[in-house]
Amino acid sequence: MAVSLKEFDSAIEIVKAVDHEISETKNTLNGYLRRLEEIRALAEKSRRVREIVSKFTGKKTVIESEVSISGISLVLEAKVVHELVALEEVVRSQQERLVELQKAREGLKWADQIGETEGVKFLVLEKDGIPKKILLRFMSEF
Repeated sequence: MAVSLKEFDSAIEIVKAVDHEISETKNTLNGYLRRLEEIRALAEKSRRVREIVSKFTGKKTVIESEVSISGISLVLEAKVVHELVALEEVVRSQQERLVELQKAREGLKWADQIGETEGVKFLVLEKDGIPKKILLRFMSEF
């Protein structure tokens, strides 16, 4: 989880940044969903072929050959089913991110009513690009 602190000149800028993240996440998610549907179709074809081969040969086909190296899994001779599982994990993660961004956007409805913010800086603590805390810093004029 990456944590960052971003500075904005107005609450409206924060809203625009969140709206942009929502839009980008939706686009990314849509791309993954399209790819997921393609891979699901291929995985189903692959499963049917393995079943037919297994039925005629009397031998069960091996699906997985996975090893772990320094905590990272390595799938040898990856099959479409492995890609399907990985894509499903990515899609779930993007969907969760989208929900969190939408909740943050909902929580920023007050920003539309804040009006003039001259002399105020907005410091936003973000976790993975999602606003979690806003600090208002009032700048003194010298």
